[in-house]
Amino acid sequence: MCLLLVFGLFVYGAYRLYQHFYPTPDINPRDKYVLISGCDSGFGNGLAIELDKQGFLVLAGVYSSANVDKLKSILSSNATVFQLDISSQDDIDRAFELVSSKTKVLHALVNNAGIGASGMIDWITVDSMRQVMDINFFGHVAMTKTFLPLLIAKRDSRVVNICSVAGYITKPGMSSYAASKYAFESFSDCLRREMAVWNLRVSIIEPGFMRTNIMQGHDKALRVLWETVPESVKQRWGEAFLDKTVESVKNNIFMKYAEDPAKVVRALKHAVMNTTPRIRYRPGIQSSCIMFAISRGPAWLADKLMIRPSLQGALPAGLRDQLAE
Repeated sequence: MCLLLVFGLFVYGAYRLYQHFYPTPDINPRDKYVLISGCDSGFGNGLAIELDKQGFLVLAGVYSSANVDKLKSILSSNATVFQLDISSQDDIDRAFELVSSKTKVLHALVNNAGIGASGMIDWITVDSMRQVMDINFFGHVAMTKTFLPLLIAKRDSRVVNICSVAGYITKPGMSSYAASKYAFESFSDCLRREMAVWNLRVSIIEPGFMRTNIMQGHDKALRVLWETVPESVKQRWGEAFLDKTVESVKNNIFMKYAEDPAKVVRALKHAVMNTTPRIRYRPGIQSSCIMFAISRGPAWLADKLMIRPSLQGALPAGLRDQLAE
C-alpha cells in the first residue's frame, strides 16, 4: 500500500513538472466574450482586469451600483460593466438581454459572486441558511441555466465555478457556507458530465483562505450573530463558549497565513483561456497540500483535526450543568 502511494505521488509530481515545463498553449482572445459575476472586489475584480488586458471582451457584473463607474474607469472601452444581483432572476434576465444584444456566443461564464457566513448550527436560522444558498448556489444555477444557450452556441466554451476547500471538507461553524459549496461542487460535476456532448468545459476552483474582503470581520460577525440568538440557545451555550469561539477565529492559523488572491486569479485565467483547462484547480498550499490531504484521510482523523483544539476544555454552559448533576 505504501509503495502504491509513493508511486502515485511520483507519477503526480512528474505530471505536474511536465505541465510546468511544457505548458499547453492559450487561445486567441480576439472577439471572445467572458461574463464574470461578483466583480466588485476580490477574485472577480482581479480576473476582469487581467482578461481585459489580455484582449477579451469582458462583461463584468457588480453587485453594488457604486462600483460600476469605479470598475469602468479601470477597464478599457471594450469592457461592459453593469449591476447584477445573482439572487434576483429579474437582474439575471436583464443581464441576458444586455449580453444577447452584444453577442450570440459566449466564450466563458465565470460564476464568482458569493457571500461568507459563520456560526454554529444551533445559533443560525434556517432563513439565514437559505439566504446563503440563494446566492452561493441557486444564484449560480440560475446564471448557468440562463446563459447556457449562448455557451453551447459553439464548441469549447467554458463555465468556471468558484467553489472552495469548504466544498470538500467542513470545519465547525461554517455549515451554511460549506453546504452551499458542497452543493455547487456537485452541480458543477453533473453539469460537466451532462454537457460533455456539447464539448462545454466546466472547471472548478477550490481556494483555501485568501486575503480578500470575504475573510474580514468573522470574529465581529459572530458577536453580532450572538445578539440575534434566542435566549434559550444563549443559556445552552453560554458567554464563555462564545468568547472561546471568537478567540479561536482570531487565532485561526489558516486565516493568519491567508494566501495571495493572485494565485486564484491565475487559476481562473488558465481555466478561461488555456486550450486544455483542468477540471479542478486547487490554488495555494492550503488547498492543494493541507486541506485536500486531510479530506482524503479517514473521517475520524479529519474530525480530530477540524474540531478546534482551542475549544477543548471550553464546554457549553448546558453541558457543564449536566456534568455537575
